[in-house]
Order: sequence, then structure tokens, then C-alpha cells
Amino acid sequence: MQINLDRFIFMDYKIKDNMVRESGYINMRLVKLEEYLEYVKTNDSVRIEDEEIPVGKPHKVEKYQPHNFTLETSTVWSFPDRGEWSTHRGDYRGNWAPQIPRNIILRYSKPGELVLDQMCGGGTTLVECKLLGRNAIGVDINYDAVILTLDRLNFTYKPLDQDYLEPEIRVYHGDARNLDLIKDESIDLIATHPPYANIVSYSKDRRVEGDLSQVYSLEEYLEGIRQVAKESFRVLKPGRFCAILIGDTRKHRHYVPIAFRVMQQFLDVGFILKEDIIKIQWHTKTTGRKWVGLVKTAEECWVEKPHDKRYWTDFYLIEHEHLFVFRKPNKGEEIEDYRYSMKWW
Repeated sequence: MQINLDRFIFMDYKIKDNMVRESGYINMRLVKLEEYLEYVKTNDSVRIEDEEIPVGKPHKVEKYQPHNFTLETSTVWSFPDRGEWSTHRGDYRGNWAPQIPRNIILRYSKPGELVLDQMCGGGTTLVECKLLGRNAIGVDINYDAVILTLDRLNFTYKPLDQDYLEPEIRVYHGDARNLDLIKDESIDLIATHPPYANIVSYSKDRRVEGDLSQVYSLEEYLEGIRQVAKESFRVLKPGRFCAILIGDTRKHRHYVPIAFRVMQQFLDVGFILKEDIIKIQWHTKTTGRKWVGLVKTAEECWVEKPHDKRYWTDFYLIEHEHLFVFRKPNKGEEIEDYRYSMKWW
């Protein structure tokens, strides 16, 4: 089934402008392949955090699909070997392994349906949509991420499967808190990976206004995430699913449960929690480098500070994330049965 994405996009710019004035966030702006091609005429890379990532070169795709892929069946997911089929690469720090959106897309959508990733980063979700025949909309507040996404999508895929229909995929420069060009209840699935507050600043060298990875406090971050949750609820069709991957951190050697605070924002706007999947982290090089010296000073007993040490550690390294899958209730649905999976405060 093919769809025309124009059915789900506002073309009346009066409506669009009104929504922007009310929200205070930047407009969504479609970035087409032609703009990407103009960019790479004079630029051979984009900068994400402190990494230069090349763009504009032809992709040498050795395989388009993962080898021996099987769908996950439990609430603990672990991918020791990050997938690098198609144009997937591990050079965008913090992006999710392609096995994650592949599982989500296959479980919670059908070919020809419309998937949204409103914080698309390096384009992992959208590449999977292209391979799996799902129409898609990607949005990112960082223009360099938008260019990188278009770069990763710039390949030809013609499988032998006669049922495969090439999907339509659009990429926008915009803010996940203001999906002003997307109509109400038009999206079949949301699959996205927000920043974990300011743990990784994706626009490190130049401040991007509205970038949630550059916030100054957890409270500011959660207010932004709440707006993301509200927009997600608005654009998602009733009865369909919204999946987000989020992790935690520490402050003053104590655990900060960012994930559960984010979960509360989504429950607060009306979502029901369908799944809480624990995703094991394998590629934690930065975390390891940061704490390796302290770990060596760890005491067997953590009851109190060692008297003779200036530096020590008394905590476990965080090596997991939460993949929350939320469901938007159907119109008129009796939801009392799900009261323990909903907002409780």
C-alpha cells in the first residue's frame, strides 16, 4: 500500500503560522534531496558533537539486510554486534543500533504505513523504513543531522520481493515540540531516540536554539520532553504505538532516573505504558574512560568513605537503557483495566 504524504501534511501556511506563533518553536521546513546535493558540493562533512562525519561520497553497500535477524521476544534486548548493513554506521555517538527500530517497525507497523522519528539524528530509523517498505517522516533540530540523514538515505534499493513498494520518505529541519506540518492523528507509529538531557551535546561547537541536548537543568529538559510527548500524542492515530529509547545518569555519585521521569511526561499527556524493555549497553567506551580510574579505587565495602583516599567510587556503572512502548487509547475506549499502566499521581 502506497500513500501520498501530502494527505498528512499541512499545505495551508496560515494554519502553520498560527501554530508556530502559539508554540514559540521553530517551523518544520522540508529539506529535499536537491538541497542536500547543493550542500555536498561545497562541504564534505557535517559536525555532530565533536566528530566530523563525511557526507556526499557514494555508499559502498555490501548487504542491505541483516544476517540471521530474528525478532526479539523478551523484555531484555542485547546487541553485542552493532548492525552495519545498508548505510548504517556507528560514527554518530549515541544513535541507536538499527536492530532496535527494525524490531519496533516490524512489530508495530505494516508495509505502506507512516512512521515518524521526530528526533531522527543520523537517520537510522528512516533507513530501516526504506528497507522495510514503510513511509516515513524524519525531523531534527540540528541541520547537520538532517543533512546526514539525507546522506544515509541516498542509496538505491530494489529487492527481489515483488510485494515491495518503494516508500516515500521526507526529512524536515524542525523541532519535535512543534510538528506544525503534521496533521492530527495521521501517524501509524512513532519510533525515536531523544537525547539523555545534556549527557551528549550534539551541537557542541555551535549552540542550536532549542536543542534539548544543550539544556542547563533536568527541569528544563523534562519540560521540553513534555512538549514532545504532547505533540506525539496529537499526531499519533488512536490505538497505535509510540516507542522511545532513553537512559539514565548520575550526579554527585547518586542515580538520576531520567528514563522514569521521561516516562511520566508521556503518561501525563494520556499515553498508556505497553512495554518497558531493558536494552543492554555494549558500546560504553566514553563511560569506561571516564570512570576507569575511579573504579580501580573502589572499596569492597561501600558503607562509608575510605578515610585515606581522596578519590574513590561507591556506585555501579550504568550499562542499560529503557525502551518504553506507549499506546494511545482508542476513542471512547474503556481504560479502567489499564489504570496500573497509566498516570497514577
